[in-house]
Amino acid sequence: MTPALRLDRGTLVMTEVPGPVRDQFLWDARSQSWRAPGRAYRAVVEALREAGVPFRDSAAAFEKLELGFARDVTPYVHQTRALNAWKRAGRRGVVVLPTGAGKTLVAQLALRDTPRSALICVPTLDLLHQWYAGLVAAFPDGQVGLLGGGSHDETPLLVSTYDSAAIHAETLAGRYALQIFDEAHHLPGDFTRVIAEMGLAPYRLGLTATPKRSDGRERDLDTLIGPVVFHAAPEDLSGDTLAPYKEVVIRVSLSPFEQRRYDDLIAQRNEFLRLSGIRLGSIEGWKQFVMSSGTPHGRRAMLAHREARSLAYGTGGKLRVLEEVLANHPQARTLIFTDDNATVYRISREFLIPAITHQTPVKERHALLDKFRSGAYRLLVTSRVLNEGVDVPEASVAVVLSGTATEREHIQRLGRILRRAPGKQAVLYEVITQGTSEERVSQQRRGQWKAPAEDDFGVLNASD
Repeated sequence: MTPALRLDRGTLVMTEVPGPVRDQFLWDARSQSWRAPGRAYRAVVEALREAGVPFRDSAAAFEKLELGFARDVTPYVHQTRALNAWKRAGRRGVVVLPTGAGKTLVAQLALRDTPRSALICVPTLDLLHQWYAGLVAAFPDGQVGLLGGGSHDETPLLVSTYDSAAIHAETLAGRYALQIFDEAHHLPGDFTRVIAEMGLAPYRLGLTATPKRSDGRERDLDTLIGPVVFHAAPEDLSGDTLAPYKEVVIRVSLSPFEQRRYDDLIAQRNEFLRLSGIRLGSIEGWKQFVMSSGTPHGRRAMLAHREARSLAYGTGGKLRVLEEVLANHPQARTLIFTDDNATVYRISREFLIPAITHQTPVKERHALLDKFRSGAYRLLVTSRVLNEGVDVPEASVAVVLSGTATEREHIQRLGRILRRAPGKQAVLYEVITQGTSEERVSQQRRGQWKAPAEDDFGVLNASD
């Protein structure tokens, strides 16, 4: 009997497994069959074909598409190189490009050159609609649909949020030959990774400004999508594809009173950490600190930690620097970033600048961004909400008053000012409070700092 390959609830199933693919399958005593994760489909099929073993494929239901590419565009050199690198890697892998470098076009070209049913996963509803509009314009003859935000289409080209695709992973598993993951660093999460684990897609493309994750799971991308096949940093494309730019670090000091208070708070927090054996240099250490805040001593330490962070983030010296920077760029379209909403609202009140946080209603946020795009508003202050997944109009100046230690955040914020324009010179100002943990956090997000081997209870982690 010819061996049959079928799909059951996101896993490949064979009743009898030929020798060349035995190592891909595990015996499931419950169903009396051999099972393998859906992502093993390509390896299984290639091994069977190479060994000349006949088999019946009842698992995949891919569609071959007739896609006319309607965009009249000449890719940049780096986009062509990225596409070719992906093809050479067997059409599996991750492309790392900075924000503003045209990752979406790379994906559209990959789809043009791989005309098969495709699932595109994105992290936010804003990106869901951006991708939908882009695909409809690029492939007017294609059937493009949405999954998420109230839509549940079943089309050969389907744009979905990660959450919706994960919920329907079993249903989607056998339909799509190409999986495209925008902001691919989201994929390795516990909930979302099933999209790639269950999916049969032999072709996979990941797109990200940086694959790094705070939990180290970026290493799983190699299994879920493929290896990094192309990487370009902002400095590689500056002045060519992206606007020329410079970064300026400005250090401010706490007032004598603020410094004494800060030192006292950090000492109080660190004493608790020392006695509890907790380090903040890891995600696990931060979790332990949060859990310990349920005790009286832990709560006092957590409150001290938060007050110290607020002092470093919101010192009056930073606002004086902001005032000077804005005065030095009176005509520039400027984005101001902070890590906390309290500072956003304080700046909004004191400088009369429109503010966007996660609390801003979607319609109001779109209206503010439209006015920023048109030039009606020249300044915007925001927290983390504009770091990723939002179509932010181009600016030429960014002022970072506070942030996390993640390199991704730094690259994303820098990318907001790098879209090329005639005569444009972009500049990113980073304002940090010296004598505080912000100095190390700044170095971490720039990839310039390596944790010391000895214990250091004073490090503020990216989770702060």
